[in-house]
Amino acid sequence: MATPFFGPNLKLLRQRRGRSQEEVAIALDVKRSSYSGYENGSAEPPFDLLMRMSEYYKVSIDKLLKDDLTSLSESQLGILERGGEIDLSGRRLRVLATTVNSEDRENVELVPEKAKAGYALGYADPEYISILPTFQMPFLARDRKYRTFQISGDSMPPVGDGSWVTGEYVQNWQSIRDGQPYIVVTKDDGIVFKVVYNKLKENGNLLLCSTNPIYQPYEVPIGNVLEVWKFVHFISSELPEPNLSRDELARSVLDLRKEVSQLRHHMEQQGRLAF
Repeated sequence: MATPFFGPNLKLLRQRRGRSQEEVAIALDVKRSSYSGYENGSAEPPFDLLMRMSEYYKVSIDKLLKDDLTSLSESQLGILERGGEIDLSGRRLRVLATTVNSEDRENVELVPEKAKAGYALGYADPEYISILPTFQMPFLARDRKYRTFQISGDSMPPVGDGSWVTGEYVQNWQSIRDGQPYIVVTKDDGIVFKVVYNKLKENGNLLLCSTNPIYQPYEVPIGNVLEVWKFVHFISSELPEPNLSRDELARSVLDLRKEVSQLRHHMEQQGRLAF
């Protein structure tokens, strides 16, 4: 029943309460030596004691056994200890507020720059979502949910400032693929468009990176994430800068092929003359 996380979790929660093993053992009505064995992994508690531990620390049995609480941020631990729930797995069922047109087909809601500040507060409010502009994109799959966000800043070229980025709603955050672009809605930073690396199993975070190298990567605790949308396409009024390095490389390869062909032709002619 016990897992690699169980003992360290008990020790962490006890120390955060400023209690000794003796004090916790008395509160749980067990011997101190027994409780010490639970923390160091040499013993496993019976189910009734596991329930008392869960009640004592106000953390679910599932999290005591399956989640590495030592990897959580201070704010996440605080939420847990106050009886709140944090989705560390990324698999929780999420209810999305949405709108439909007269044909009962889901709209693509538009979140312009002026609406971005309020989106992190109203994203789950049907009334807020209902006042957003909507439109249809007939080439998008009908069985998936899409939303378009106006992006600001220069952190994600070739997607420039003011571009409109459409994303597909991600229900299961475990499905986030490393190195792919996503729109991430967070409590602290609002709407950000980044290349994402999935660190949920390692430390309960998402690593967000920019395509502009002047911006440093940073991690966001999963408890700070509200929504995730997988990049589909973007619309911009500006033509992206050409990739000169790639073009130059292509030209160099063509020139090299010509030189090799000319050299081969010259050698063949020399061979015929010698013969």
